[in-house]
Amino acid sequence: MSKFSRVPAVYFILGTGNAGGKDPLAVLEAALKAGIDYFQLREKGQNALEGAELLKFALDCKELCRRYETPFLINDDLELARAIDADGLHIGQDDAPASMVRKILGAEKLLGVSVHSLAEAKHAVESGADYVGMGPVFQTSTKADAKAPAGVAGIQQVKDAYPKLPIVGIGGIGSENAESVWKAGAAGVAVISAIAHAEDVAAEVTALRASALDGVGK
Repeated sequence: MSKFSRVPAVYFILGTGNAGGKDPLAVLEAALKAGIDYFQLREKGQNALEGAELLKFALDCKELCRRYETPFLINDDLELARAIDADGLHIGQDDAPASMVRKILGAEKLLGVSVHSLAEAKHAVESGADYVGMGPVFQTSTKADAKAPAGVAGIQQVKDAYPKLPIVGIGGIGSENAESVWKAGAAGVAVISAIAHAEDVAAEVTALRASALDGVGK
């Protein structure tokens, strides 16, 4: 059974550059209060924190997640994830091989892998991934090197092949278009801007959850 057990999941991703000028820790706490199921720290791009500053920010995020009993994952940075004992790690296709990461992380930690095809999903499963992130589903401005939007067809294809594999849709998703992602078989929707830039974070999280259908992803 997968360790990705909070389904249907609202999966929030944030770095200091995604907070839209707001205090990122305040944005995170608002999202945690609203009931997000997973949080991933993705510190990328121009002016991204490094070294001691990144370590402190990651520890502050971890403390908030612990307070709200929400699993806390790190994007890409295996060394940081191990240093602060994060709950898991999410890696992309250009990062270290998932099989190697799984060995280093250990069996008890969550491992997510970004995939863009059925073949990549198959390799992720064989390498020990607990879930896959698939996208971009819709057009997104958050990731500068994002691939062309694939819609929900890829999610449906992977779901058909691996019905028990949790799939998290990502890329341009908000409460206004999330329903089609759930219907395709996603176990979760990963969002950055929809929550980080929302005027009312709690309302957006509630709307994302309401867009899920009963039994989605199970």
